Amino acid sequence: MTKRTTPALLAVAAVVGLTAAAAGVASAAPAAKPKVVPIVMHDPGCHWFLVGGKYKASLTVKGTTAFRNLDEAALVFKGRSFYRRVAVGKTLTITKPGVYEITMVRQARDDNHLRLVVV
Repeated sequence: MTKRTTPALLAVAAVVGLTAAAAGVASAAPAAKPKVVPIVMHDPGCHWFLVGGKYKASLTVKGTTAFRNLDEAALVFKGRSFYRRVAVGKTLTITKPGVYEITMVRQARDDNHLRLVVV
């Protein structure tokens, strides 16, 4: 190698190394966590989505959303080709768009049937 090519090669190697390091940092960034919507016990009606300090029996969300069961018993999520039972204190993440009905296990007839629409 000549005296002129060595600094040029070192400069190119430095640029390539810095670019690779920057790309590695960017790809190592954590994916955005889905928002978490609590499902809570509140009378009258028993089960509610708690959104922005307000109780709602129906909710429409856009994209992946997690739901945390803070009710008094397990909840059942039913949708087209979908059935999940979520224990108290556990979280379920819904990624598939659709319409879901949420009820509590052994729910009284006069309790809310929650309706969830994921678009």
